[in-house]
Amino acid sequence: MPPDATAAPAAGRTVPFRGGGFAPRLHRGAALVAFAALIAAWQAAASLKLVNALFLPSPLQIAASLYAMAATGELFLHVAASLRRILLGWAFGTAAGLGVGFAIGLFGLVRSIGLPLVSALFPIPKIALLPLFILWFGIGEPSKVATIALGVFFPTAIAAFGAVDNVPKSLIRMAQSFGLPPFDIVRKVVLPGALPGILSGFRISASIALILVVAAEMINAQTGIGALVLLAGSLMQTDQLLAGVVVLSVLGLVISFVLGRLERRLLRWR
Repeated sequence: MPPDATAAPAAGRTVPFRGGGFAPRLHRGAALVAFAALIAAWQAAASLKLVNALFLPSPLQIAASLYAMAATGELFLHVAASLRRILLGWAFGTAAGLGVGFAIGLFGLVRSIGLPLVSALFPIPKIALLPLFILWFGIGEPSKVATIALGVFFPTAIAAFGAVDNVPKSLIRMAQSFGLPPFDIVRKVVLPGALPGILSGFRISASIALILVVAAEMINAQTGIGALVLLAGSLMQTDQLLAGVVVLSVLGLVISFVLGRLERRLLRWR
């Protein structure tokens, strides 16, 4: 039988490479354009009186409020107080969560006891425990830091446990076959393999810390973004309220940027 005539052109055609996988590329200007378009539409709606300024102040009003608070130093006082609470609570919660998560991932007895406890306590709203922490630690800073630390602890522990558990067992067996001590296996095999998952957990725990600090500061706090938002809302100063929301959004972007730089620095080997 003569060869198929249609097969000849196909045989000489170059087949495109299809093994690139999913590799989304960042379009750096896209976010700025989207933000600019959103703010312009918001300002246009406010200028045309399509929305009530009491219910939704314009971006220019919010910017003027931010400038006024920055000029008096009030804004920096609130931001410094919130950052101090976030850093302390996040540091304590992360240290405890990493220790417990690694222990659950590495030791069978700890996993048998710790995993059910973490799974049972994780869904409890941490801000609901703030009155209890006030009874234990007083009404000052320790109760607020403890609330943030507890909220950070659980996602960090779960992320660390999952990351350790997902390290390929073949790599661990290979290290054991070469006679590496258990500590070296954890340091040279388990920790690098679990690091991407742990750093992803950091993004979640940092966001939770930001949410909890606002909630904690709304209960008997004189300074902090939460106290600023609560006071502005009670006085119907919606421009200052949304100024506080803008500051929280900027803090979230800064935290995300710092964690992104940390990921790129620590995960160069990938």
